[in-house]
Formats: sequence, C-alpha cells, structure tokens
Amino acid sequence: MTRMEHNKIQSLPRQEVAVATHTIFISDLVVDMMIGVYDFEKLKSQPVRLNIEMTVLDHVGPINDDYHNVVCYETIANTVKKLVQEEHINLVETLAEKVSEICLDHQRVTEAKIKVEKLSAVKDAASVGIEITRIKR
Repeated sequence: MTRMEHNKIQSLPRQEVAVATHTIFISDLVVDMMIGVYDFEKLKSQPVRLNIEMTVLDHVGPINDDYHNVVCYETIANTVKKLVQEEHINLVETLAEKVSEICLDHQRVTEAKIKVEKLSAVKDAASVGIEITRIKR
C-alpha cells in the first residue's frame, strides 16, 4: 500500500458500549384515593389501578442477594401509596406524572412507563385513564 493510499483509509466509527438494563414492574396496584375534577369526586375516594414499568441500569458488580443492590419495587409502591393518601389530585395525567417522578428519582431508573386507570369513572367501562412514558434526560 502506498503512502497516498494509506492516507485515504478512514477509521471505523467507535461503537457505543451496550448498557445492560432490566425491567422492574408493579402490576395492578389498586389504591383508593381522592381523584377527579367534579364536586362529587372531591367527597368520596374511588379505586384507581396503577401499572408501573421501569427500565433500570443493572447493578455494577454482583448483587449478592442483597436488596440494597437493586431498585426496590416495595419502596416505589409504598411511596406511591403515600402520595395518593396525602392529597386530592384532579387529573389522572397529574397522577401519572407524579408517579413517573417518583420512579425517575431513583438514580438507576432511566425510563418509567405509567398507566393510571380510574375503575368506576364511566358507567359500562371497565376503566378509563392514561398511559405515559418518561425518559430521564
């Protein structure tokens, strides 16, 4: 190969290192809470079902069967339960955003998918609600 040919060789782009992740989920968490914009909804709690899915960066090093080395789904669930007991929330959209913030507050959670369903809001419907996905930037 001549010197001129050698100068025409371009380096291949660097490959990004794959990030290892896993998914943690909390399925069908049903809570009674004060939610809704109508006056009658501000007088009585109603059932709401939450489904939470989190993309989590894998722990660096061995887990060693120690819950301190994982994102604890019980901690997330208990924080959500505390939230819904503390305040009236008007919109399912607001509740979904607040739950996503709880999830994304954890250092290793990179994405949160939240589904909120009001179970008794519309007659003849099993549920109504919203599903959002939020990514940590």
